[in-house]
Amino acid sequence: MWRPRPPTLRLLAAVEVILARYTQLLPISLRQCFYAAVSDGVLEKTERAYKRLGEAVGMGRRSGRIPWEAIRDDTGTCVEPPPTFTGPEDFHTTMRRAAQRYRRDRQEGQAQVLELWSESAGTTTQLARLAEPYGLTVRSGGGFDSLSGKHEAALRAASYKKPLVTLHLGDLDPSGVHVPRALAEDVAAFATTHDCRTELARIAVTEDQVARYGLPSAPPKPTDRRSFTASGTTQLEALPPDRLAALVRTAIEERLNMSVYAQVMERERAERAELLRELE
Repeated sequence: MWRPRPPTLRLLAAVEVILARYTQLLPISLRQCFYAAVSDGVLEKTERAYKRLGEAVGMGRRSGRIPWEAIRDDTGTCVEPPPTFTGPEDFHTTMRRAAQRYRRDRQEGQAQVLELWSESAGTTTQLARLAEPYGLTVRSGGGFDSLSGKHEAALRAASYKKPLVTLHLGDLDPSGVHVPRALAEDVAAFATTHDCRTELARIAVTEDQVARYGLPSAPPKPTDRRSFTASGTTQLEALPPDRLAALVRTAIEERLNMSVYAQVMERERAERAELLRELE
């Protein structure tokens, strides 16, 4: 039986306070939880403290004190075979359920296509939940800064037949500043070849956000000689989940024609109702 010491019990209590604060945004990643604990003054911003938090949360989940679904692990991959059915009635039931989930392209009629790109894979689940109502694709990790990833972005822009606007989220550090800039330049160059237009808008993390929200920062690595004007580096996951959500929603809605979006949503509801009537 696990018998945590008083310091661990205090840390778990602090984690429970953080999870309660972000009830509507769960699951959050362990690193998001860590930065919240740093902001609350519970932990220092060190790798040792992060490891300690991981061990405590892991045992807390195993013991049942912390719900498994509250923390996002972002590990593992599963590829399943095509769906199967137990018979025609099961197939018809599945079709009715599919009709209940019917949706149109929610960026239909907009002047551009929006995508969300994140440097951190740990934010993918939250970003996907935020982007889903607006019909945005979310991409994360290092794949989009590869040469093939940049070319594929230009090909998507060409297939949309209207500009592709990428809303980029990344760390405030030399890499987080220079990679998006090079990314924008390369994608734009490929886009010119394919006769289409692209734009990259950085929405987080910025120096203004670090100052406004009092985000924790650390000195840049002395071995990184690239130009960097900020006074310190800050990781994307240092942004509290509610702040991140507000920034993403604002960035999306500022770039969408919300009147056109409302019309698409109304058409979607009417067509869904018609499909369900036909299936019944």
